[in-house]
Amino acid sequence: MGERKVLNKYIPADFDPLLVPRSKKPKDDLVTVRMMLPFSIQCSTCSSFLYRGRKFNSKKEAVKGIEGKYLGIQRFRFYIKCSDCARPITFLTDPQKADYEMESGGTRNYEVWHDETKVNAENERSVEEEEKLDSMKALENRVAESQREMAEMDALEEIRAMNERHSRLMKGGGRKVDVAEAVLKAREVAMGGGGGKKNGGVAEELLDLNENGLTKDEEDLVQSIKFGAVVGAGSTDAVAVEIHRLDEHDELLAEKRRQEEAAAIMNKQKQRDEEDKKASNATTVPVFKVKRKKKNISSSDTVTNSTILPEAKRAKVEEEKKAESNPPPPEPAGLSGLLGGYGSDSDSD
Repeated sequence: MGERKVLNKYIPADFDPLLVPRSKKPKDDLVTVRMMLPFSIQCSTCSSFLYRGRKFNSKKEAVKGIEGKYLGIQRFRFYIKCSDCARPITFLTDPQKADYEMESGGTRNYEVWHDETKVNAENERSVEEEEKLDSMKALENRVAESQREMAEMDALEEIRAMNERHSRLMKGGGRKVDVAEAVLKAREVAMGGGGGKKNGGVAEELLDLNENGLTKDEEDLVQSIKFGAVVGAGSTDAVAVEIHRLDEHDELLAEKRRQEEAAAIMNKQKQRDEEDKKASNATTVPVFKVKRKKKNISSSDTVTNSTILPEAKRAKVEEEKKAESNPPPPEPAGLSGLLGGYGSDSDSD
């Protein structure tokens, strides 16, 4: 194992490189290459899909004939086999499009980016034909294109000015001017032939900045604001509004005001809840439980019932009433009384 990692190997003095056997040429000039599939393919025999990036042990050969080269670049043919049905599939290199070209054994799946240039060219051709037939459509397209270009130029100038201003402020706090950059901007203005804002607008704006990094208009606006003064103090209809800088005291007052407003809102909510509760209690209906009394059967009821009941039932009711009113006399206590229950009324007799 250690012999494979050395950098220099021993070569004897009597070594003759002509005696080293040469490797044989591969059959039919085919070279085995381990490669990944450059695009997705559907087999023409079994209709199975071979997806892009799958590894194959392919055979490579140089394409011969007139189509073998493009501008002196050699084209190659690759042979692979379908993983399901073992059908040979071949594809070629395409130096003209920097891509691969399907040859036989399968069909290449459609890819949107592959036809992007073709589709764009067709769209441009259709727009040109439409403009030739309709002059108003051509005019509208030119106006829309010019408006789009102007908007893009304005946005680009604004971004450049903002970036330059930020870089100024980051370099020296807005107090120093980079002389070299100013000279370059002035040179661009001079080369543009006094193009104004289009070519040298950024440089002019940067040169107009003062030591605080503000333009003249911005500085005038800051100077016009008088802090601590009442707005319109000299006029008759003066408004009692004082302009001053915000400090910690103002922040504390604002926080206190917010807390008071929150407390007032909570109190209103509590009052509303109490009123709703009182209203719900006032509208509730009390529930009364009514107990029904049992009816006692009186003599009048018996009379009325006697008229309604049939004859057999009426006689039975009268006998029960008589039995209740005249109870039988108690039996004398003795042996006969004790053995009265054991009579001779048995089934054996």
